[in-house]
Amino acid sequence: MIDIERPKIEGSVAVGQNRRIGFAEFGSATGRAIFWLHGTPGARRQIPTEARAFGEEHHVRIVGVDRPGVGSSTPHRYRAVSDFAPDLLQVADTLGIDKFAVIGLSGGGPYTLAMAHAAPHRVVVAGVLGGVAPTVGADAVSGGATQLATFAAPILQVAGAPIGRALSSVLGVARPIAVPAISLYGRLSPQGDRELLARPEFRAMFLDDLLHGGARRAEAPFADAIVFARDWGFRVGDVSVPVRWWHGDKDHIIPFRHGEHMVNLLPDARLYTMHGESHLGGLGMATDILTELLALWDEKEA
Repeated sequence: MIDIERPKIEGSVAVGQNRRIGFAEFGSATGRAIFWLHGTPGARRQIPTEARAFGEEHHVRIVGVDRPGVGSSTPHRYRAVSDFAPDLLQVADTLGIDKFAVIGLSGGGPYTLAMAHAAPHRVVVAGVLGGVAPTVGADAVSGGATQLATFAAPILQVAGAPIGRALSSVLGVARPIAVPAISLYGRLSPQGDRELLARPEFRAMFLDDLLHGGARRAEAPFADAIVFARDWGFRVGDVSVPVRWWHGDKDHIIPFRHGEHMVNLLPDARLYTMHGESHLGGLGMATDILTELLALWDEKEA
């Protein structure tokens, strides 16, 4: 296992009442800011090494954020996906960030759109990588892993937090088995994800994120499953910020047609098909994604 660079700055920000949100910064401390929202599961360090290096080379400030119940963030259950936006705005204010972009992988996708909906005056552009789509309401689409979460949500309302605490205890001593577990997941995944997880730098990133996020708290994935199964608190078609959406056409977790569905609902969106890629394919295209979003940022400023 290769070593992976530590964040430039890491800590937590006070939000709401008696709550905190964890964050980790990479790249340039004074460059244009991009918030990177992790998948489900995941935590603040789930940012590819290529993205971290890109931030250094291109003067970009990349900030990973823990959702409530993982890493350095206080456990908390949002009533709707939209409730995340005030928390992230508080993090941005505390870090002295005015305008910014947001990128969300998988379960980070709904929160990315929530942020773009809530603060179009501050979010310049948004990127979604294999993002989750609504399962209820007028914007809903059926199928995929989130459909299963809809059925599990009532059970997770009661059992999610205890399961998360038990899982955290296991992860706290899991380093000897974590690498084989990541490799096993890769071998059971479609070819695209299997090839990505065979790369040492990606295994190192996932291990680093797991041990610094899930080993402390692991309640966030269950909280995500609960809130995704509800009305998100906004209509997808009301997101006015430009959105660029990357989705693997072999995605075995969030079907490709979900990405097509979401891009059709969004008023200013473009779908990039990742041919032959599965659910994690966007992580392997981090530099291309960052380049595209920054170019769009330049266009808007011009």
